[in-house]
Amino acid sequence: MTAELPVTPNAATSMSTLIVNEQPDHVPAIEAMLDEAFGPGRFARTAYRVREGTEPIAELSFVALLGNRPAGAVRLSPITIGGTPALFLGPLVVHPDHKNRGIGLALMLRSLQAARACGHRLVVLVGDAPYYARAGFAPIPAGQVRLPGPVDPARLLAMELVPGALAEARGMARPAPSARPRSDS
Repeated sequence: MTAELPVTPNAATSMSTLIVNEQPDHVPAIEAMLDEAFGPGRFARTAYRVREGTEPIAELSFVALLGNRPAGAVRLSPITIGGTPALFLGPLVVHPDHKNRGIGLALMLRSLQAARACGHRLVVLVGDAPYYARAGFAPIPAGQVRLPGPVDPARLLAMELVPGALAEARGMARPAPSARPRSDS
């Protein structure tokens, strides 16, 4: 699926920016962006530990292409919170050359739209509340959801795709039992 992005034009190019589902050939560029944005220690972060051992859901993971080159990416992974199914948003990354153009927000909104269309009820993430509030995320009440590592409670955010879904989610966030295991290839 392809969608036009509402982004600020890039003065250096007239190429359009498109959102497409992530494909295997996008992975090297995405990994390079993630390395640059979050560094090699990213795998030890709590947000990565929540998703550990699972693959992102392909139909909910998107790449922003500027011409034929990935300029940003977002992934949603299946988790459970005390047994309640949910999605974990992240990582969300935009190449440094293309920041502050609306690409991250557009990617996030596209993934949330797809998640809602697929019948998912709740999305959680760890991030900056002011940024993610633009997409409708809000802080989770303190103590309602726990993660497998330290996290600032003000950065634990949720978006209900179905009203009341957050009230059903209580307890430890873990990779979903039905999630496909990561391949080592």
